[in-house]
Amino acid sequence: MRSLLRSAGLSLLLGWLLVASLVVRASAAEPAPGSFTGKGFDACTAPTSAAMDAWLASPYRAVGVYIGGNNRACTQPQLTASWVAHQQATGWHLLPIYLGLQAPCTTSNKKHLIDPVQAATQGRAEADAAVVAAGALGLPPGSILIFDMEAYAADNPPCTATVLTFLGAWTARLHDRGYFSAVYGSLASTVRDLVEDYHSTRRPRPDYLYFARYDGIADTTNPAIPISSWSGHRRIHQYRGGHNETYAGVTINIDNDYVDIRPLPRPSFNDFNGNGWTDLLAREAGSGDVYLYPGNGTNLGGRSKIAGRWTDAFAITRWGDFDGDRRDDLIVRTNTTGELWLYPGTGAGLATRVRLATGWNSRWETTAVGDLTADGNPDLVARDQASGFLYLYPGRGRSLGTRVSLGPDWNTMSELTGIGDLTGDRRPDLLARHTGSGTLYLYPGNGSGLGPRISLGGGWSNYRNLVGVGDFDRNGYPDLMAVGSSTGNLYLFAGRKDGLQSRIILSHGTWGGRSPLF
Repeated sequence: MRSLLRSAGLSLLLGWLLVASLVVRASAAEPAPGSFTGKGFDACTAPTSAAMDAWLASPYRAVGVYIGGNNRACTQPQLTASWVAHQQATGWHLLPIYLGLQAPCTTSNKKHLIDPVQAATQGRAEADAAVVAAGALGLPPGSILIFDMEAYAADNPPCTATVLTFLGAWTARLHDRGYFSAVYGSLASTVRDLVEDYHSTRRPRPDYLYFARYDGIADTTNPAIPISSWSGHRRIHQYRGGHNETYAGVTINIDNDYVDIRPLPRPSFNDFNGNGWTDLLAREAGSGDVYLYPGNGTNLGGRSKIAGRWTDAFAITRWGDFDGDRRDDLIVRTNTTGELWLYPGTGAGLATRVRLATGWNSRWETTAVGDLTADGNPDLVARDQASGFLYLYPGRGRSLGTRVSLGPDWNTMSELTGIGDLTGDRRPDLLARHTGSGTLYLYPGNGSGLGPRISLGGGWSNYRNLVGVGDFDRNGYPDLMAVGSSTGNLYLFAGRKDGLQSRIILSHGTWGGRSPLF
């Protein structure tokens, strides 16, 4: 009898544990929509959970829902955190849509419009409101929030400028809050203007594009959108407008969508403030003050001071998390004493420094290069000025291991920088410029050192302060920034496999008094 009771009690306990685990799983919403390629639909009002369960018999597995906005037309009695959790638990990929302020020259019947004078402010405010709405539904950072910008006049340049300013502010603010940005619109207005603005550095572009073209074709290509724009699983196509469809006896009025979405690759280093986008740090040459310039995927935002009077810092370098606390750190060599210091990052500033070594006055081109030894710790390289040998100093968290020679003749090289994995083999690489010829070389990491170098071309004597900034645009390849030696322009060289793309000007003539960049 006791054994039977124990057995029954154990079965009851296991049953309760199973139910509890399912409840926890259902209540913990995941970033939306996650990874999905296939058919979806959107409906003005979120269907009931019973209807959604019935539509598991349909060919659709993505659903667009209107989470907020003062131009949202339909009430949402079903749209709650528990509804979201239930749909995700049953396999639906959610597309959160926010129908907020519209273009001043809208051709829709929407009443609430953007004020051209307040476009940037309103774009940020709408992003904050969308984040609140997403949070209320349990949709966490990492989710994609879609702004629905309905059609507007195509021949009104001031109106176009207002829309682009508004949407740029929307995107930048979502990035600040840890969310991704998408924009929905028609090919004739919203999409046309976003395509023309794609390479602008005046504002960040949306991370994903959701375009309306009722051609009945379930794909994400269109001649009006260049293949290189929003490539790599960053598109949704609304290919048919409102109509009724019925599955398992349940009829819903829907638009048809084809979805091809993947989460953007998260940068592995140089995200100092921890918001998912890599940043740039720089020292003012005169004052020695160090500033953080937050990245937004397209350009840099307003700076904030994180350290002052670093006039004695001879070398400053950065490679993500050196001490293992998941925050970016700095490594600094002082000029007068030759001491090497680790400054742990806090996400907003720097903590108390830790001395790594002494006697580094003879080491030049001190460069954080990533985990070159494949032991889980980022490493340093530095050149011995007398011999010209380049040495690898294995990282040990808050100390350095015994150095290993990487070879002679490095006195001919300058502008060393850890670029990240440019070759696509999951090992960090090194860039260095041949001082005499101006040729830039890629030195692939091989797990214990550096492999044979690859030329990336000449003309690099025209640049200084080359610095790897991680995957700035989150396309899967690390990027490089540099300052024009004669112009003071700040340039971005986006990465591609085994090389760099053509330069993009981020700032005109304002970086002449900043050095180094790190």
